[in-house]
Amino acid sequence: MIYCVVPEELAGELLPKLESYYADDPNVEVIVDRRKTSRRGPGSAGGGNREVRDRRRPRVTGELPQLATD
Repeated sequence: MIYCVVPEELAGELLPKLESYYADDPNVEVIVDRRKTSRRGPGSAGGGNREVRDRRRPRVTGELPQLATD
């Protein structure tokens, strides 16, 4: 699903146009952003339990064979 988010200040002008434009596409939904404030305040830790980890796969142990050259 793709959401086309329209700011509330422009909803009166853009919402009808975008809804008609995407009317035939079931994968797109046009919505109005009605948030009044940001969820994250200045200096917010966002819960504080964040753990930074390296998600890459570990390297293969041992030596790799030499490549044949022509």
